Amino acid sequence: MGIKANKHRGRNRYHGRGKKAGRGAGKRGGRGNAGLNKHRVMTRIKYMPKHWGMHGFNRHPSLRTVNTTVNVGQLAEMAGDKDTVNLTEMGIDKLLGSGKITRAITVTVSEASAKAVEKVEAAGGSIDSDGDDDWGEWEEE
Repeated sequence: MGIKANKHRGRNRYHGRGKKAGRGAGKRGGRGNAGLNKHRVMTRIKYMPKHWGMHGFNRHPSLRTVNTTVNVGQLAEMAGDKDTVNLTEMGIDKLLGSGKITRAITVTVSEASAKAVEKVEAAGGSIDSDGDDDWGEWEEE
């Protein structure tokens, strides 16, 4: 038993522990996030200002398009000794423009960013787009 508890033992109602201490997490106001809607509201307002309410928007999973991508900097190692790479057969949907390319490679992919096309063509290669661009421009009827 601690010194303070010994001093107060038998002399007062709480034996040196305070009103609710010694019964669970009483004196410290609960465990974890307890009380953040009641007696710790100002703490939450100050330190967790975006806790209440909805933030942002998530599209329905059926409406999301998630592309499998690869960067221009990875093309050389994917091609190996060949000078052509078919990314659609590898399951890659889109070519992005991060990294450097030093040799001419012909790339077959359904989509490519403008920066990727620019870098591949600057190195002497080309990009064959096998995507379905039937509806490219909206036609007026």
